[in-house]
Amino acid sequence: MLHFHIVSLFPDAIEPYLMSSILGKAREKGLVKVSYYDPKNYTKDKYGRVDRRPYGGGPGMVLEPDGMLRAVVAAMKKAKKAEVIFFSTDGKVFDEASAKKLSNKKHIIMICGRYEGVDARVQKILKAKLVSVGPYVLTGGELPAATLIDAISRFIPGVLGKAESLEASRVSSPEVYTRPEVLVWKGKKYKVPPVLLTGNHAKIEEWKKKKRG
Repeated sequence: MLHFHIVSLFPDAIEPYLMSSILGKAREKGLVKVSYYDPKNYTKDKYGRVDRRPYGGGPGMVLEPDGMLRAVVAAMKKAKKAEVIFFSTDGKVFDEASAKKLSNKKHIIMICGRYEGVDARVQKILKAKLVSVGPYVLTGGELPAATLIDAISRFIPGVLGKAESLEASRVSSPEVYTRPEVLVWKGKKYKVPPVLLTGNHAKIEEWKKKKRG
């Protein structure tokens, strides 16, 4: 079983997705587990406040280090030798190879930022791995966390119905078709590529390879 530990102010932002479809079934089977750690529950601030104004000025608030670090420490008590991930636009871009490698871990801790981000000392103290999901900025780290969980979980035996569903293990195409053979939409006909109807697997595989480039 792979246990994901999510440090987040807004776990409700991703829990519905992680409880649905394939991931939901994987959790029911005990193949994947997800736990949440809200920094507001770990801060020493009597009002539960975890955001502060940034030194040097700036338009928004920054998540202070104490609550974030304490939340991660709480996760670490359940997750020995965990991989700790810190989402950042200047991190290593997450890809399929990274997902496959991480699927062999027992515990993964993900730190989700919000507002203007997390105090940089959190990543430095934890020596967390900087990870990016693309050359753009999101309002929080919850979507990146859900993305990683989805991509990583697919490599865990038993999560997918068939091992062949892994794109890397088969010849796939960015274009897929199903019934009807001829789709009529607003008076115009859209047909399935003839090669897919031939039953000639060699030609079909060749067509798929060309589509993949």
